[in-house]
Order: sequence, then structure tokens, then C-alpha cells
Amino acid sequence: MDNKSFGKMKKGKLKPERRIDLHGMTLAQAHPELISFILGSHAAGKRLVLVITGKGRARHDTGPMPAMRGLLRTQVPQWLSLPPLTSVVLQVTPAHIRHGGEGAYYIYLRRRN
Repeated sequence: MDNKSFGKMKKGKLKPERRIDLHGMTLAQAHPELISFILGSHAAGKRLVLVITGKGRARHDTGPMPAMRGLLRTQVPQWLSLPPLTSVVLQVTPAHIRHGGEGAYYIYLRRRN
């Protein structure tokens, strides 16, 4: 991604061409939906898509090990770095507040061959 486009994206001035809302889904539901959405968007020639994960619930954790907040928010970037998505994903960046902030990601896809 060129520097000018990256700057526009970080400022929320580029509008995502497609979006999916995984908020409220379980990990088992969200993973196949994400794969289908990303591969479908790439096949349709889209370059910038928005994946909404939600921020996760605030937990009052009193145990010695802090619990993760937002399982989808944590898992989505990991899933995007694994096959079959790694071959079509160019960049993953947290979204601008206008498009969901901490609870969403911009996914910049490679050009179709």
C-alpha cells in the first residue's frame, strides 16, 4: 500500500468497499464467515474491506492471570495470517474511530491476478 493511501486510510478518509460484522458471533461461527467474506471480496476485485469484531466485554477479573478481552478482536488478525487468507491479505490495520475504532479492522487485499 502506498504511503498516500495508507495516510488516508488511517485518517478514515478512504471508504471501505465492503464490510462484515462478526460482533456477537462465536469463534466457530465467525471463522468460516470471515474466510468466505475475504475470499469473496478478493474474487470481486475489492481492495479495502472492513471487519467489525466488537471491542469485547469488560470483565471484572480478580484472578492472578488477567483474562483476554475480546476473543474475536484477538483472533481475527491471527486468522488473516493463516492459509488460505494469507495469500490475499496485504495489510491489516485497526480502523479509524469513524469506522469502528478498536472494535474493527481495515483489511487491504492484494490485487487480483
